[in-house]
Amino acid sequence: MSEPTFSIRPAVSADFDAIQRTYAHHVLHGLASFEETPPDGAELVRRWRAIADAGLPYLCATDAAGGGLAGYAYAGPYRARSAYRFTVEDSVYVAPGQAGRGIGRALLRQLIEICANLGKRQMIAVIGDSGNAASIALHRACGFELTGTFQAIGFKHGRWVDSVLMQRALGPGSTSQPV
Repeated sequence: MSEPTFSIRPAVSADFDAIQRTYAHHVLHGLASFEETPPDGAELVRRWRAIADAGLPYLCATDAAGGGLAGYAYAGPYRARSAYRFTVEDSVYVAPGQAGRGIGRALLRQLIEICANLGKRQMIAVIGDSGNAASIALHRACGFELTGTFQAIGFKHGRWVDSVLMQRALGPGSTSQPV
């Protein structure tokens, strides 16, 4: 297998122009996000800081050749109520034209490892569109199992859209009490 042509590191504030462009592309042209209007860079920085303040990872993949953003991923709290404190939800976005290089898989694997090391016990994927074969396959390849589908839960781009739920244990999962 050839060496990766990208590297992964924690996001920094200088990344958010490129992150905003990548996310805007997915909001405007895809179904991975149920947002319909792309947030501006300042809003994405505010969201990043909330992730960082929660002690959770926000990663960027940069192209080895030019250093440009190839993708990004983060883990956020699954829900705000305290009983969910050991569960995170992942988000992975690959920049336009960068699919098929293993970027999403590398980002997700690193998120899984970091979150397990933080003592998190479950990771949830909420995938927009049951037809999103690439995201479903990515999560399955990283050990996630299908747990359910909310049918026709969103309306975007003139059609009803499902949300696919997938889950994987982190570390010992539910086999022991968290510390």
